[in-house]
Amino acid sequence: MPESLDRARTPLLTLITQEALDRDYQVAASRPAGAGEARSRRGYHVAVVVVVGLFAMLVTVAGVQTSQNADADDASRAGLIERIESRRATVRRLQDDLAQLRSANAAAEDQLRSLGRRYADRQDRRAQLGALTGFEPVTGAGVRVTVDNPSYAGASEQVRDSDLALLVDGLWDAGAEAISINGQRLNPRGGIRNVGEAIEVNGVGVAPPYTVLAIGDGRTLASAFVETRSGLRFLQLAGQYGFEHDMENVDDLHLPAAPGALRQLRSAEYKQEKSKSRGGEVP
Repeated sequence: MPESLDRARTPLLTLITQEALDRDYQVAASRPAGAGEARSRRGYHVAVVVVVGLFAMLVTVAGVQTSQNADADDASRAGLIERIESRRATVRRLQDDLAQLRSANAAAEDQLRSLGRRYADRQDRRAQLGALTGFEPVTGAGVRVTVDNPSYAGASEQVRDSDLALLVDGLWDAGAEAISINGQRLNPRGGIRNVGEAIEVNGVGVAPPYTVLAIGDGRTLASAFVETRSGLRFLQLAGQYGFEHDMENVDDLHLPAAPGALRQLRSAEYKQEKSKSRGGEVP
């Protein structure tokens, strides 16, 4: 078979590969025998020099970078230590402030408790004075006394302010702590008085039957009343003029406070005592 025909049947890729390899062999064979070895050695030496130079350069760069990093690390460590000390000082200062605030808070709580006790004492004292003076409402056991005019009573036979005053004085002497007449609480600023034929208590007119409430010891108040001079006098007048009266023990009485208007002073005058000296009186 002719050679040209064989070449035509050979695949193109195989042909190209074979021709390339053949030409490479031809070029290599045409070179001098020592030229390739010398060039190869020269290239090796150059490569070694380049590698050594690169290695030296890398070592130098690494050393410089390490030195810079060491300086930066030292600066960062010093700054960190400084910040830590600053934070510690701040924490100590805040702890001192906290201790002072706790101490001040404890002192304020003690003062508050003391003021609370004083306020409670003042409130109790106020309630006691209000009960005694009649300007605070009170509740408790006591007696209820009902007094009325006789059905046949004339103008001179009716209950008068002096009769109610004897009844009230007898209840006070028997141990009563609070008294009211027809809902009017007796107090130092008020009083029982006749205005014509009518009776007024605290300036308010009251009409029969008169209901007198007295808070006190319910076990002894009624019996003690008949032993007082005022109580005996009232009972004598009641029998003489025929006053209808009745006294009963009550376990739960409610007495209102006296009118608030009676608390206000209508007039007051301050008097300064004069002291005497050798030269005479000195104001």
